[in-house]
Amino acid sequence: MSSRTSPVSEPITIRRAVARDAKRLTRLVRGSGAYQGKYASAVAGYRVGPDYIEAHRAFVAVGADEHGGRVLGFYSLVLAPPELDLLFVADEAQGRGIGRRLVAHMRSEARAAGIDRVKVVSHLPAEDFYHRVGAVRTGTAFANPPAVPWDRPEFEFRIPSEERSEPISGIRPR
Repeated sequence: MSSRTSPVSEPITIRRAVARDAKRLTRLVRGSGAYQGKYASAVAGYRVGPDYIEAHRAFVAVGADEHGGRVLGFYSLVLAPPELDLLFVADEAQGRGIGRRLVAHMRSEARAAGIDRVKVVSHLPAEDFYHRVGAVRTGTAFANPPAVPWDRPEFEFRIPSEERSEPISGIRPR
């Protein structure tokens, strides 16, 4: 199995992002292989600052290593209106289930906040990923030059309410 498709072999923790993560998250965004070539302009000056982290529900996936944790990916959930604003997985960590774990965590956070739908305006190369993790295509975000000179697919995650853990009407499964 190649490292691109092997499951995560190191322990991973998803924790709330803090101000000191800002530079690492900015580097992750700007260094993303998905934003090279014709897409480079979209992230060239992008900055995930401490103010952004404080204003949004930003979470990082951290892998254990000798330096106390390597950021493998992160996401940011905006509550009003509900939107998955950012989701990035480090290039070297892609294909190992980290993005899927971040989406599951985001769904849990949205559910806890009482949200039943979360919008995503996807980067074109991420479209297949969103399909695989259960997002439903809802439309197209049209180009907005010069910032984003291409159309982007829009998706929605539907967030079901918490499943009942108790049997209904006292009937227990056998």
